[in-house]
Amino acid sequence: MNASILARMLRHDWLPLLLMAIAAIVVLALISASFFSNYNLFVMLRILSVTSLVALSQMVTIAIGQMNLAVGAIGGLVAILFGAMLELYGVPIPLAVLAAIGIGLLCGAVNGVLIAWTRINGFIITLAMLSVFTGLNYGITKSIPFYNMPQALKTAYDSYLGPIPMILFIPVLAALGVGFVLNRTRAGRHMLAMGGNPAAAELAGISVTRTLIFTHVLSGGLAGLAGVVAVARLGTAEPSIGADWLLASFAAPVIGGAALAGGHVSVIGTMIAVVLVILLENGLLLARTNPFYVQFFLGALILLAVMFNQWRARRTEARRASGRVVPT
Repeated sequence: MNASILARMLRHDWLPLLLMAIAAIVVLALISASFFSNYNLFVMLRILSVTSLVALSQMVTIAIGQMNLAVGAIGGLVAILFGAMLELYGVPIPLAVLAAIGIGLLCGAVNGVLIAWTRINGFIITLAMLSVFTGLNYGITKSIPFYNMPQALKTAYDSYLGPIPMILFIPVLAALGVGFVLNRTRAGRHMLAMGGNPAAAELAGISVTRTLIFTHVLSGGLAGLAGVVAVARLGTAEPSIGADWLLASFAAPVIGGAALAGGHVSVIGTMIAVVLVILLENGLLLARTNPFYVQFFLGALILLAVMFNQWRARRTEARRASGRVVPT
């Protein structure tokens, strides 16, 4: 029984990442006594709550072989509209959260419809919409944050359910939801089929247009939720929210084993990769390294991950061609 479980685990692409994360935790605990302090762990969880949503938002578009460069811009626009609803109009928090996520879904729908209607590459459309959403963000706020967020919002974000921080439920539930959509629903299977081979998917009766729009709606909703969580984390709705999300949004899915051409993504791998990125940043901070090197190491990590994924894909194709490997 245990041997069979171990054998199944060894077939997963995310196992090396898990081992790397465990090793990183051990190393950081050895070099810094403050690593396991309540404060440091809580800080990392706060970062995880936003970064994981951003990564999942990008991951679902990678699943269909596209990119969403407007992830951060959607999150930023949702964040300031969420802040405006709370500060200027006194909208109850639950209703404001639902409305904010709805705005994210709408932004994603706009991206998807434009790509489907114009037939222009999603890279170009989302790049243009990045500018559109960012312009709306700064135009509405005039670069002035909304400071007066309800204390109940931050209290709920920092609260505990027994010994478990509430902020831990955010990435866990989001990952479970995305995993369910990709693996247990027809829409999710259509997304992966479209990413693997759009022409074959269309010949099989899959509506590529509907799948494309659904994917961008899902991506927009996750980015919008990330914007809401970012406001709760900061206690303010700042126009700069989302400005630095783009690199992180690609880092975790790519490191987690996603194929940039589409057709293969890993929710578990992406979540472990988010932890790895956070450990990298935290380790550099604890080692008192120049914070500007974080971008350097993160970029190098993405490059290595892309090269490794490409090597692994070529090796797998070569084995399949020789008849030695049967796809699982």
